[in-house]
Amino acid sequence: MRYKVTSNSIEIEGKDDFVAKDILECGQIFAFTKGTSYVVFSRDYKAEIVENEKGYKILTDNPTYFENFFDLKTDYGKIKKSLSKYAILKKPIEFGKGIRILKQDLFETLISFIISANNNIKRIQLILFRLREKLGEKKDGYFAFPTRDKLLEVDENFFKEIGAGYRASYLYKVLRQVDENMLEMWRSLPTQTLRNKLIALSGVGPKVADCVLLFGYGKQDVFPVDTWIEKMYCKFYKPLSNREKIRENLLSEFKNLSGYAQQYLFFSMREGEN
Repeated sequence: MRYKVTSNSIEIEGKDDFVAKDILECGQIFAFTKGTSYVVFSRDYKAEIVENEKGYKILTDNPTYFENFFDLKTDYGKIKKSLSKYAILKKPIEFGKGIRILKQDLFETLISFIISANNNIKRIQLILFRLREKLGEKKDGYFAFPTRDKLLEVDENFFKEIGAGYRASYLYKVLRQVDENMLEMWRSLPTQTLRNKLIALSGVGPKVADCVLLFGYGKQDVFPVDTWIEKMYCKFYKPLSNREKIRENLLSEFKNLSGYAQQYLFFSMREGEN
């Protein structure tokens, strides 16, 4: 994929390895709006993704950040070619050909996926935008994601008021268990060790931990299993309700490409294309 970075934009040629809908609506991020274009929020930055005949133009004050955020230096054509040897992935890759796994902020990813547990996307987005609006720094037409210090100023009831429900107590507790620096220090840990540390945090179960590992830490030897992956597994492999066993079996099959495989399979299954 060819692209050009300027002082206030990124111009992407082609639509084979970058499709805004595939990237933003495949379940890995919630902080975006959709209109005539997509607008993405990460940390205290914003990017507008405008589609054109040649490809896409990403408008932003921080193109360097979003070049990394959208993982533009990674060759997804090569990844898709490697995964296409698996018959089960041929159709999902065709359907979600423009997926790229985002390199998201660790702290924001952790908070977002704790909120996502047993929740629907519209509600998750609403809670996160309320969080930004009430506690985030006001920027030019939007609000930054609040820092841990700012989140520590509120009580459990605040999280209930913005719609977090039973997750309010998890959020209140996890903010007192971990900070941005600690999450960053964990980056060098082996995947299983890091997974165990995440699961030990309030509100973080196996699925949330795997999502943080994949979408925050960029670990590819993980396979988040939710309702859609369980349905996929029962449809194409064999009936099995033990999600940890499903995860182990899929990791054994896809190995270090597991994270990519999960996204193609999840997106196509949820969208009814598998």
